[in-house]
Amino acid sequence: MGGNYDNSASFYDSLSRLVFGRALIQAQVYLLPQIPPNSNVLIIGGGTGWILEEITKLHPSGLNITYVEISAKMTALSRKRNVGDNQVNFINKPVQQVELNQQDVIITSFLFDNFTEGNMHPLFAHIHAMLKPGGLWLNTDFQLSGKWWQYILLKSMLLFFKVLCGVESWRLPDVAKQFNNYGYQVIEEGTFFNDFVVTKMYRKQA
Repeated sequence: MGGNYDNSASFYDSLSRLVFGRALIQAQVYLLPQIPPNSNVLIIGGGTGWILEEITKLHPSGLNITYVEISAKMTALSRKRNVGDNQVNFINKPVQQVELNQQDVIITSFLFDNFTEGNMHPLFAHIHAMLKPGGLWLNTDFQLSGKWWQYILLKSMLLFFKVLCGVESWRLPDVAKQFNNYGYQVIEEGTFFNDFVVTKMYRKQA
């Protein structure tokens, strides 16, 4: 089911900035301007909710956002964010237990690295079913591009969050393979933190 970040909610953003500076924030906001006006947006694993304020800067109103976060403490922090005149429905449960009508945009940031390869398959299929044909999927995650320090940093992070938050994975699942298998098209992408972080915008087949 992935990890529950209740135990890290109070310091998660500070720890992220300590290790990565603003790279993780820059990666996650890079494609936000591509969100169409008046969209139904599903955010999965949004953490402390800072991304809601970044979206609101671009769309002060008109969006219908569903915010799914398994951590109750993260959800509580997210509820305090400024969302302008957008409609936000907070759901504090695993996304596997969420059923929605088809969404225009889905945002997943550092979600799939919480899961093993085997457990990611049904999760991906479940999320895929909630995105309408032709919809956009914005995904940000870590990647290994051959640099030795990336492997060491990744293993250190997974060990830390395995102990603290129950993250089940020891390695990155092949997310790109899943998108390819379901026929998604990469529309735009960017890399950050010396290629360790990648963000991609996919379009679902119409």
